[in-house]
Amino acid sequence: MPLKRPGGDEVKDIGLIAGVELGGTKVVAVLWNDGAIVDELRVPTRDPDATLDDLVEGLARWWDANPFAALGVASFGPVTLDPAATDYGCLRTTPKPGWTGAAVVPRLARRFTCPIGIDTDVNSAALAEYRWGRGRGADSLLYLTIGTGVGGGVLQGGRPLHGRLHPELGHILLRRQPGDVFEGNCRFHRDCAEGLLSGPALRARFGATPADVPADDPRWDIVIADLAQFLAVLVHSFAPNRILIGGGVGMGAPWIIERVPSVLMPLLGGYYPELDEQALTAMITSPGLGKTAGPLGAIAVGMATLEDLMEEDMARPVSGAAPLWISP
Repeated sequence: MPLKRPGGDEVKDIGLIAGVELGGTKVVAVLWNDGAIVDELRVPTRDPDATLDDLVEGLARWWDANPFAALGVASFGPVTLDPAATDYGCLRTTPKPGWTGAAVVPRLARRFTCPIGIDTDVNSAALAEYRWGRGRGADSLLYLTIGTGVGGGVLQGGRPLHGRLHPELGHILLRRQPGDVFEGNCRFHRDCAEGLLSGPALRARFGATPADVPADDPRWDIVIADLAQFLAVLVHSFAPNRILIGGGVGMGAPWIIERVPSVLMPLLGGYYPELDEQALTAMITSPGLGKTAGPLGAIAVGMATLEDLMEEDMARPVSGAAPLWISP
């Protein structure tokens, strides 16, 4: 599989890429070479110091054998993504105990003298789907994960949308369904999208594990209406060509996605004539990469970081300085 830029031009001689998927229970690191993952290591997620020390030790074995050209990190968040910020690559206020302020990129940069990129796990998964999965060809792509929490990645022209921070789609407030008395369970906003649609929210609503609630239980109607309203907000906000829904909903209960278009279409009110039920069914689907989207997303972040530096080099006036993407 040749490596390509988002625009489609092939990139040659890019070298080894390392990727790190930093998750709440485990860290998965992979090594990519010539279109394939050639090695993998796993580290249990404990406190930041112990976890990152073990990760660096494992990555160092690859580095010492053959230095990689770039390192990409797909991290749970929130995380500071502005390279000009003093806390770039550090976790912000996170529910993960002990990880608030964890200096992920600074710790890696002390050991590895290569370009290091970081993004959220959902933005990274979106990048992977854009390159190799069901996001290919989608100029505006949304990747949602609905599981323990609700997260969203937004790609425009193949690039993640960043601003002061990254989008926090899961904390969008929704208009409540008539007669719904469930309070929601987000500790910040109670009845935001995450507080109504996440796995813990559904368990609180149903008083049971969601997987044990039959698909024909009428209580699902409110959940599907909430999800449709969430998607209506995103359709208006980002004009997506494709929406991929992963997590427990997308990969564990695909029938939910199948029911959404018929509920979503009336909410759009005919404002987009091209988005009939058939078009919405084609636009809203599950991811194509499954559980490999995480580690492949980290690889995609590393690739994008290196490609950006290569593009900067090509735009610079010719001089005797070494290219930015070559490690010292």
